[in-house]
Amino acid sequence: MPFPSSGGIFAVVERRCADGAPTPPLRLFDGSRPSGTPLTPAQARRLLYDRSACPEARTALWHQIAERVHMDSDGRHDWPTAVLWLGLPGLRRAAFKITSRFGAEREDVEAELATCYLEALAAVDPQDADPGGTVLRSASTRAWAVWRTTYLERAVDDVEGAGGIPVARDGGDLWQADYDPPPDSCGLSATLRITVPAHRIEGVRLGALARAWGLADTAAGVGYSGRGRQVAKLSLRRPGRDR
Repeated sequence: MPFPSSGGIFAVVERRCADGAPTPPLRLFDGSRPSGTPLTPAQARRLLYDRSACPEARTALWHQIAERVHMDSDGRHDWPTAVLWLGLPGLRRAAFKITSRFGAEREDVEAELATCYLEALAAVDPQDADPGGTVLRSASTRAWAVWRTTYLERAVDDVEGAGGIPVARDGGDLWQADYDPPPDSCGLSATLRITVPAHRIEGVRLGALARAWGLADTAAGVGYSGRGRQVAKLSLRRPGRDR
């Protein structure tokens, strides 16, 4: 299923399938004919998202679409592309939500959604009473998870402002907080050093500083009583001075 490199995949599929009529056609089983009524792709797409339509007829259509995922594209049986075209109304809603929430590139989101949609459709259960809903939810959930993970791991240009604590640039009177995990411990292993102006340290408890940098769960206190297992050590000192 090759696509041109320019433009989003949804726009390309729309242009390619606007007047297409892949064979064999989808059929509407509404009881009027034992063999069903042939449908054009445009008629089928309107029916798939028409909540007033017969649920059994829509279910039968989605199962036919799932079967056509496996058909080869040879110019006449161009079902792989048409299958994606039939899912675009549902996939567009998911693409809008993901790009709005995470600021992701629309082209990347569409490509991920298309992949997830086709994979979910190829694995649909023949006994599923709502295959369309299952497929669209699966594609949306998987794509959402990809960008949620990417968002959490995104790089920031303003490292100094990442924790919400400004750092004086003159390097004069500064304080540092170092977070050091115990040797051979799992999880966080690198020393985390936080530098703040001295005038900001007054009245700020070390616990609040740890919470500001997401360490509240791993550095519960400043002192170490000698009882139990040491989890971490948090020390405060001036830059350039020995501990």
